[in-house]
Amino acid sequence: MTDKTNEHDISGRKFYRADEETKFVEASPESTPQTQHPAYQLAFRDTDFMLRDELRPVRFQLELLKPEMLLDEAGVGSTLVMYGSARIPSPDKADELVANAAPEKKAVAEKLAEKAKYYQEARALAKMVSEKSIIEDGKRQFVVCSGGGPSIMEAANRGASDAGAESIGLNIILPHEQAPNSYVTPYLSLNFHYFALRKMHFLLRARAVAVFPGGFGTFDEFFELLTLIQTGKMKPIPIMLFGKDFWNRVVDLEALADEGTINHDDLKLFHWCETADDAWKHIAAFYELDR
Repeated sequence: MTDKTNEHDISGRKFYRADEETKFVEASPESTPQTQHPAYQLAFRDTDFMLRDELRPVRFQLELLKPEMLLDEAGVGSTLVMYGSARIPSPDKADELVANAAPEKKAVAEKLAEKAKYYQEARALAKMVSEKSIIEDGKRQFVVCSGGGPSIMEAANRGASDAGAESIGLNIILPHEQAPNSYVTPYLSLNFHYFALRKMHFLLRARAVAVFPGGFGTFDEFFELLTLIQTGKMKPIPIMLFGKDFWNRVVDLEALADEGTINHDDLKLFHWCETADDAWKHIAAFYELDR
């Protein structure tokens, strides 16, 4: 269809797209003090302008919108979110971690090495769920989603890769050097500046969440999820909590109920698990799926 025909098309676009306008600017041979000044840049191409404090609400909106659009275009209907430590080694690296630890850190290294089994269970669960290849309403369901980093997050993406499936990594910019693990599907590897927006995207499509032993980040994500469901802001979903001995040692959940700061029924918001099989059975029972 020619441009001339388009001019007479009722449903045709009457304004140039932003990318077309950008090409017009780049193709212009005019170079003057005015055109070279930052003030003349198109607002959406002016990085200094976009990073001003006053533009924070706009950046919030962009960080909410970009992942939503990309996941929708990728046909992701729902996710299995997997939270956990960035420090637990894979089973094949556990002995090396202990061997290379300084004497004063040997005990800590040994405790981390003991938790290598959870790397294996996270990998097994991601593989198991990915192999189900559940499609509903034309969308992929229970697509594995991790924080995109090392350790338990790597195990999640690695398990999906083992099954030949794609998986999501929601990474975040931190002051120290870090990068997505190599098992995240590249076009589903998303990066965030704001923790709040990243956590929102973890749960927007979540239909099940597996929580493994972890630190402050895992605690933050786990307790926020519990709070959302406890307060009725979010409908219940299967929450599988791996490592009963670990969690009971680092935070006494029963004591919270005994003290009256939560109800004993709130302890039913999550399900204790030790294996990938335990977790899948809980998910399948909740959604009445064929196991």
